[in-house]
Amino acid sequence: MSRIIYNKYDKVQMNTLPPVAFEGNIYVILNELEAKKAVDFLLTQPVLGVDTETRPSFKKGETHPVSLLQVSTESVCFLFRLNRMGISSSVKRLLENTQVPMIGLSWHDDLLSLHRRGDFTPGLFIDLQDVVGRIGIEDLSLQKLYANIFGKKMSKRQRLSNWDADVLNPKQQLYAATDAWACVMLYKEILALEVSGDYEFVRSPEPAVENDVETKK
Repeated sequence: MSRIIYNKYDKVQMNTLPPVAFEGNIYVILNELEAKKAVDFLLTQPVLGVDTETRPSFKKGETHPVSLLQVSTESVCFLFRLNRMGISSSVKRLLENTQVPMIGLSWHDDLLSLHRRGDFTPGLFIDLQDVVGRIGIEDLSLQKLYANIFGKKMSKRQRLSNWDADVLNPKQQLYAATDAWACVMLYKEILALEVSGDYEFVRSPEPAVENDVETKK
């Protein structure tokens, strides 16, 4: 039986789904020596998932530089602590690579943040928001996309944590890795669905709108 794909996934339904998280190995990268080894490995892979994290701002007008670049395969994720090492030569080599596709979500915003850390020419990046519409999906959030395609819920509890902390705790590491890994999984699955056509597309009903009568005084 083919799965059902919705144009928009219901948030209430999403909250009933079983949780999902990255189950592979996570490595925190703190310096250029570690970055070189990680990038050498990553550039041998067929496809990569990418994402960034930034320390949240709670005051009006306050902004922070991007703190973390996470890059994942299906089984291994590297967390590059840009607040410690910046855009090092190896990180730049990865970001400028034109051979291995790097899959992100709303990646234009991430690129702007990364450019504030250092200069580089963007390589082969693919934005999931440009891909999902090909099978009729209108949602643009990673959490809803994953729920729609795989029927599982990603946690967002660590999103507003301190990404500039001296040490990233295990929950932060898992959250960051899951986001990058999910981009890989979604991209590969959407390409497979395009080829197989093994899904039923359902357009979700529009939410009811109450008829308000405007009273003029």
